[in-house]
Amino acid sequence: MTIDLRSDTVTKPSKGMLKVMLSAEVGDDVFREDTTVNELETVVAKMFGKETALFFPSGTMANQTAIKLHTQPGDQVICDKYAHIYNYESGGVAFNSGVSCNLIDGERGMFTAEQIKQAINPNAYYYSKTSLVEIENTTNKGGGACWDFNEILKIKQVCNENNLGIHLDGARLWNALVVKNETAQQYGQVFDTISVCFSKGLGCPVGSVLIGDHEIMKDAIRTRKVFGGNMRQAGYLAAAALYALENNIGRLTEDHQKAKEIGEMLSTLSVVKHVEPIETNIVIFELSPDVDEEQFTQKLKENNILIIGMGGGKLRMVTHLDYTDAMHEKVLDFIKTF
Repeated sequence: MTIDLRSDTVTKPSKGMLKVMLSAEVGDDVFREDTTVNELETVVAKMFGKETALFFPSGTMANQTAIKLHTQPGDQVICDKYAHIYNYESGGVAFNSGVSCNLIDGERGMFTAEQIKQAINPNAYYYSKTSLVEIENTTNKGGGACWDFNEILKIKQVCNENNLGIHLDGARLWNALVVKNETAQQYGQVFDTISVCFSKGLGCPVGSVLIGDHEIMKDAIRTRKVFGGNMRQAGYLAAAALYALENNIGRLTEDHQKAKEIGEMLSTLSVVKHVEPIETNIVIFELSPDVDEEQFTQKLKENNILIIGMGGGKLRMVTHLDYTDAMHEKVLDFIKTF
């Protein structure tokens, strides 16, 4: 039995999800005739109180499309130094949109409205034009941390005062909504565009959705086409997302609890220097200086437990719906041996 804690993207569709996928009513989505895709887009847009939504094959493509919609070549995007759009999207901000990132030195992937004020470029021709602020919730490299919504509201005010767009990379927003007891509508009222992912905590095989109002989203489908993201009978995938919305959000609390228990066990080990605070399903920790990271991960691998390094001496474990109670007990028992 392999226990894969590298990411929550490693899950496979459940029997219930496969059943609705196989029975989905589909059509050609390029002609906008896939009724299941259309239903998913309508449902998600309504959840967030937005006018429109568009289904994408990946969260990266959804984020890159949003950046393209908000900016012109030569513009600048403000984001945290840990931001997924900067670290893990293959330089797409530069390649796809011709824009640069002004990186904020935040705390676990989160920053303040005051830091935004300091990061906005002066309105002079020899500076890049600041046009977009990007937030990631939960923060991946920040260990699944959840933003303070009151700070988000302050950031929105700064954006309004400076005529800046604001985009949310909500790849794991579902986790934040559960932990903070917040609603999708709250986020829809703040952000111009929002991307949400279904292939992480919600257990779908593929798929993300970009949400916004008509004006900002009017060229989204054209940009998706330019990026090669148009799909045909995508309703089989959209059906999985609809199933996940109905069945897999509430159970995220189980993943969060298991992550906390792993973190508590790691904190007792002399070989572990530090464990980041755990709010959701991501556990990030650092080994003591005298412990070899490669040997540590190899020892886990030899016992069929897979984790990954995040760089900078940090290791990551992510709980998910395929991580069973039996697997959890085995992991906790094995950690004790260190």
